[in-house]
Amino acid sequence: MKGLVISVIVVVTMVQFMAEPGETAVVSCDEVDECLVYYVLYLTSKPGYASALCCGGLAKLEKIAVTTAQKQTACSCIKQAAAGFPSIKEDVASSNPNKCNVQFN
Repeated sequence: MKGLVISVIVVVTMVQFMAEPGETAVVSCDEVDECLVYYVLYLTSKPGYASALCCGGLAKLEKIAVTTAQKQTACSCIKQAAAGFPSIKEDVASSNPNKCNVQFN
């Protein structure tokens, strides 16, 4: 999960400079967790390919976290959740959004 957190932090940092002021966060940690449940399973399991459920969750997160504020909220949720998963494969986490054709920008 640390790799995912790092990837999301980088993306959120890049995007926050492109958004308009006055945006409000409407993304909850429950929504973020729901999007990433299969992604966490993928990142903590044996080597393999990203499942459709894993990629689907990333795609859903991309759609619900659109504004800077929403992405910042999602990032905070991911950081909070990552603390509970010490066995995250960072190399897999950083490359997986590309494998799923998901762009966080």
